[in-house]
Amino acid sequence: MKNWITKFKQEITHGDDFIYKTIVLGNNTIDLACNEVLTSTDMIDDFILKAITRLIEQDKLPNIKEELANYLPTHNIKFVKTYQEFVDFIFTGFCLLIINQEVVIAIETKASLDRGISSAEDEVSIYGPKDAFNENFNTNLGLIRRRIKTKDLMCVSKTIGRKTKTKVGILYINDIADESLVNAIVQKIEKIDIDGIIDSGYLRSALEENSNHFFPTILSTERPDRASMSLLEGKVIVLVDMSPYVLILPSFFVDFFHTSDDYYQKPINITFIRIVRLFAFLVAIFLPAYYIAITTFNQEAIPLKLLMSFIAQRETVPFPAIIEALIMSLSFEILRESDTRMPSSMGTAVSILGGLVLGEAAVSAGIMSPIMIIVIAISAISGLVFSSIELISAIRWWRIVLMFFATFLGVYGIFLGGMLLLIKLASINSFGKSYLAPIAPFIPSEQKDAFLKLNDEKVKKRNPLLSKNRIRGKIK
Repeated sequence: MKNWITKFKQEITHGDDFIYKTIVLGNNTIDLACNEVLTSTDMIDDFILKAITRLIEQDKLPNIKEELANYLPTHNIKFVKTYQEFVDFIFTGFCLLIINQEVVIAIETKASLDRGISSAEDEVSIYGPKDAFNENFNTNLGLIRRRIKTKDLMCVSKTIGRKTKTKVGILYINDIADESLVNAIVQKIEKIDIDGIIDSGYLRSALEENSNHFFPTILSTERPDRASMSLLEGKVIVLVDMSPYVLILPSFFVDFFHTSDDYYQKPINITFIRIVRLFAFLVAIFLPAYYIAITTFNQEAIPLKLLMSFIAQRETVPFPAIIEALIMSLSFEILRESDTRMPSSMGTAVSILGGLVLGEAAVSAGIMSPIMIIVIAISAISGLVFSSIELISAIRWWRIVLMFFATFLGVYGIFLGGMLLLIKLASINSFGKSYLAPIAPFIPSEQKDAFLKLNDEKVKKRNPLLSKNRIRGKIK
């Protein structure tokens, strides 16, 4: 122990943000070590150094090793046994005290480095709570415990990342969640061997069971109410320190058509909105392919007058329909990406310039047909109905796949591509659970809250794939 600080100084050759201080009290020596950016200097001055001063005033220096831990006004004091613990505590915001080179005490003095609780930015709340997760692990855990006040809410903490040593919390409700599901998730997280976890996105990539499909099998959310609802359904929540997004495991296809606000409004209105979302999903994927098919192969599928209008609009366009659609799709993606990355004060101007000026100029120059611009615009806007970036990306890829099927096989190609999409969805599993549940396998009781939404009192049972306690409100 006597050489721990010396060894640490030798390993951190350029560490100007580390503080070392030696305090000599009679025959006693106290060595203090901490990191000034991770710790609160006010806490060190007001609690640790003042406690030492009180020991001096009360003439308890001979028993300082026994007395100091009792006199420190803090809830989290740990005795350090190994040098690795010594290093870990310094990098997690603790202040280390080495007393007479024999006893090492770690005192929690973490500085507040988070941005506080703010409103959700990506998942906008209309009627529900406005608070959102932030980058502080304890704050995020508190936002969930504030909603679910039960002793059955369990939190299993793990440290992932050889360099970052990121704290990961696995949350579940003990009397609802399936034990085998919880154990599978815990074991999979324990097997992750990586240099660092900077955000929950790193963990999501490592937890994805199969990466050869475009659709996401893990849902991320920044809303505590949605995370709490998922826990009550029997799902598992994963918190990652320094990430404002928590992971919901497992996630099904229908989950991406739901929002937290669905449960704060009238069921009949939500049923209509969910049907609209399903229709938007189909339009986003199939509309460009259908347009290509009816203008290239299957002209008999549309009225003659409408066909003549399409032909007249495409008369000056020098590209085939597939090339025209790809150019328009790429242009929209560039506009969307620039709008996302640009500052908010400039993003709107970029959208107006690209959407109106460039679109009108392309039509006037005969490079693009007006109907193609309309088709791609409707398809792209339909995809933006969803808040999940992963689902939007999956829609984008399948839109392109179906466009090529339609180019070579027409309407038959669309049917073939649609069957391929359905087969792919049916083959996906999320932690051993069918991705298309409760549609396939068909679970009658779950149809009340799938694409439809009935009154809450009619939804009396939980998903049998997730929970061991199916009856809502039943206490064992």
